[in-house]
Amino acid sequence: MKQLTTAFSGSLTDQTVLSEYPRPSLVRSSYLNLNGLWQYAITKEETIPRQFDGEILVPFSPECALSRVMRKVLPDDFLWYMRTLSIPRPQPGKRLLLHFGAVDQHAVVYINRIQAGSHLGGYLPFTLDITDFVQSGDNELLLKVKDVTDGSWHSRGKQSLHPGGMFYTAQSGIWQTVWAELVPENYVENICYVPDYDNGRIHIQVRTAIPAELTCTIMGDRKEPLVLTAATNDDFTVILPDFHPWTPEDPFLYQVKIKSGNDLVSSYFAMRKCDIQTDSEGIQRFFLNDKPYFQAGVLDQGYWPESLYTAPSDEALIFDIMRMKELGFNMLRKHAKIEPERFYYHCDRLGMLVWQDMVNGGRPYKHWFVTYLATLMNWKHIPFDDGEKHRKLLSRTEPEGRKQFYAEMEETIAFLFNHPSIVVWVPFNEGWGQFDAIKAADKIKELDPYRLVDHASGWYDQGGGDISSIHYYFFTLDFKPEKKRALALTEFGGYSHSVPGHSACDKVYGYKKFNSTGALTAGYAELMEKIVVPAVKKGIGATVYTQVSDIEEETNGIYTYDRAVCKLDPEVVRKWNQVMKDIIAR
Repeated sequence: MKQLTTAFSGSLTDQTVLSEYPRPSLVRSSYLNLNGLWQYAITKEETIPRQFDGEILVPFSPECALSRVMRKVLPDDFLWYMRTLSIPRPQPGKRLLLHFGAVDQHAVVYINRIQAGSHLGGYLPFTLDITDFVQSGDNELLLKVKDVTDGSWHSRGKQSLHPGGMFYTAQSGIWQTVWAELVPENYVENICYVPDYDNGRIHIQVRTAIPAELTCTIMGDRKEPLVLTAATNDDFTVILPDFHPWTPEDPFLYQVKIKSGNDLVSSYFAMRKCDIQTDSEGIQRFFLNDKPYFQAGVLDQGYWPESLYTAPSDEALIFDIMRMKELGFNMLRKHAKIEPERFYYHCDRLGMLVWQDMVNGGRPYKHWFVTYLATLMNWKHIPFDDGEKHRKLLSRTEPEGRKQFYAEMEETIAFLFNHPSIVVWVPFNEGWGQFDAIKAADKIKELDPYRLVDHASGWYDQGGGDISSIHYYFFTLDFKPEKKRALALTEFGGYSHSVPGHSACDKVYGYKKFNSTGALTAGYAELMEKIVVPAVKKGIGATVYTQVSDIEEETNGIYTYDRAVCKLDPEVVRKWNQVMKDIIAR
């Protein structure tokens, strides 16, 4: 595989690695970024190594170029990290929190060789209170990581130890920012916002370990801020007269400051409503703020040639969002991956809707069943029960895997709950590790009744959730409008063109291949005119084109893998996105 590089890693230094504040939804002034050079070792033994193999640039995984390691971590390996954490002096009445954005897959954390905590799951953040483990001066911070990738039932997304086609190079270990902060004994642990769009108010709950008084200051587009007092751990409601709605075209955010005791944090929320209503022609459509709204989306997998799962810079995250927005897309389907929170923050402030996948797992997939036969069954409208008797076909035989999926589903919703950009949760995609999808949809609705659910994206539809979700790459696009659920074309296209000098692999994977950008654009325009736009007129309310960029062998991106070349004529893409929006707006 040829090593490609984006323009975003050119100015990277050991001291400026993803240095932005990593948690925009809850910001404090106390912050220590721990990205940079750490010691690392890869061993076959579980005992702490006496010597380390060298330096690794955190938070880039050892398998990628930016880590400066370029070594594969195998299922029987142990990956170790070590650095010094300097504590200048004791802080009476303070707690020291250690945050990990994500560590793939199972991490055990030691402070001064004493276990301080552990975490299972490679995609979600976790926090440890390390106050009682540290001493004044230098402290040893040590991590032990185990990553079996696709060798078990754990969540893994599109990672594979044997990459090819639609599955990509596996990565391991720390892949999001590591940071520490000093907080008061009774600190703000979380803020929950629930917009009540219909009644023009916001419900807020601020959580602390011990109930306390708080002052909440909300700054909108009025000259005078709203200031009120309340108590932590209790819900309180703020009426917002003449509130400013959030849309992708006008992504207005209300800024918030919370003071509770000695803790001062800032955050934000938005006023928006996304649901399904019946339009003037009797079709179930997506509505945004009580108006019909077409969601023109693109599949976003978040891979980078020099850094795999980890965007090389904050600007790289912004680039993908803004380039898609400039092409007329107003939605990204974040596919089989959870991003760092800064990605969702940028979608919030820049104005981009997000459909968020839960990360798929399970034993190795039976591709003859979940890819090839599934496509035929979907075309022929042959139903399939994803219950207990078919666990083996869908690679979900282990009870531990099903339990872990639900645990991570709850964590994902809690982690991303406040982001107004997220409008749809997607628990399962194309049968990968799918089980009891209706139960999953019901559980999501229980956890978050304010968003929509696409319970089985692509096929093996169980009739649940809010969306009848269709993937179209082959055969014919055949569907019928439903009385309760909205229709969405949640993957289509995948048209492939390999640009010389900008492709990572000689082998090319895609659903239809073209030999030039001109031919690719013509093929795209024909697809939109003859297939997709007529489907929108018939009832499709959202579309997701595959995909933002090429990834390794898969050269079906709008952009090349290195983000250097836009392979489709931007004017043509904008034209067809606008045509679809106009159909719904009429």
